[in-house]
Amino acid sequence: MKILGIETSCDETAVCLIEADGAFDAGFQCKVLGNALLSQIAVHAPYGGVFPNLAKREHSRNLVPLLKQVLHDSGNQNVEVKNQNDNAKFKNEIQKILNREIELLEQLMPFLAEHERPDIDAIAVTHGPGLEPALWVGVNFARALSAAWDIPIVPVNHLEGHIAIAAMKMGESSYASLLQNTSIRGGLKTFEFPAIALLISGGHTELNLVREWPIFKTVGETRDDAVGEAFDKVARMIGLPYPGGPHVSALAARARTNAERTQNDAERIPRESASGPHSSALSLPRPMIHEDNFDFSFSGLKTAVLRLVKDKTLTEVEKMGLSREFEDAAADVLVAKTVRAVEEYGAQTVLVGGGVSANTHIKSELKVALDEIGIALLYPPHGFETDNALMIALAGYFRALNKEFVDPDTLRANGNLRLGTTGANA
Repeated sequence: MKILGIETSCDETAVCLIEADGAFDAGFQCKVLGNALLSQIAVHAPYGGVFPNLAKREHSRNLVPLLKQVLHDSGNQNVEVKNQNDNAKFKNEIQKILNREIELLEQLMPFLAEHERPDIDAIAVTHGPGLEPALWVGVNFARALSAAWDIPIVPVNHLEGHIAIAAMKMGESSYASLLQNTSIRGGLKTFEFPAIALLISGGHTELNLVREWPIFKTVGETRDDAVGEAFDKVARMIGLPYPGGPHVSALAARARTNAERTQNDAERIPRESASGPHSSALSLPRPMIHEDNFDFSFSGLKTAVLRLVKDKTLTEVEKMGLSREFEDAAADVLVAKTVRAVEEYGAQTVLVGGGVSANTHIKSELKVALDEIGIALLYPPHGFETDNALMIALAGYFRALNKEFVDPDTLRANGNLRLGTTGANA
């Protein structure tokens, strides 16, 4: 089965085409036929975060060029072939669907007139959660393609995509191969259910019980800020550029390296000193780490950083020490809650998804803790931790196997969609 994946939930525009076979078990096989992604980080950087209407505009500009690239890479480049649906009724239908996406409409109509129906069995599109203006662009793009090519649509929960790709075995060189437009193959990693899925990103921090695929039960979630959001806000507090998470982690890594390399007190990044934002006397809290639940809270941790840095000019050494303490605090909470959830539900596997799953320190701390209790840790192939269309195509494939298609006229974007919720109007 060939699945076209479309992802526009936030600030990455992505399109992917896969060919897959088999159920969610050891027999599953997948081949990536084409994959394309454009990040909007540079566009949103001046705002210090993602500006929804700007993201919507960029998605409208980028989707058709990315689709062209994917179809070309997959061998579906039927250019200069008159589309059999090129008539007034067809045009009116597409115009009605894209009446709020004028730039997308202006690019799509000539494209459809030059391309026959490609060899695709279903279109998988993110319909939530995320930024609704951004989500609607992808949803309406999928609806227009469905109308033009008579291809069914399967709606995909963005979070389900992050979990699905964490279970995939694509090889260490897969991301580089895709950047070079090289087809790659993959399958499922070996693991056992039940599993705990830890989702950590700029918009989500939650723990989900997965007894079988694709049945999810949320057992814990953040009550305020997501962990990735906290990383970005702390970065802004100490003068680091957007997106701040990777910069905080880089400073934290330097602090750990310096502490290991030298015993010279003048050069070492101290964790025990009389004063300073990196001192143990001013160490950061581990919010809710001992509470008898699986929920998270990172607002207090962020506020604690603000109190330390307010009206101060930090040295580079102080920024490094504070970054290390913040990252340690976040990791401690995530690890403690995850391990407790594993023990509570008898999980055999932990799947980690979302952009923050790329954080080296958090992965390392999780691995140490889970190795001690004999639990497998799975996370996405390198390069696929952040939003991408491969994860949407994968999750959509398993839904399409069960014929979970939707009437395009009823498909809606839902910025607050919950994991495990299915259906067009969810």
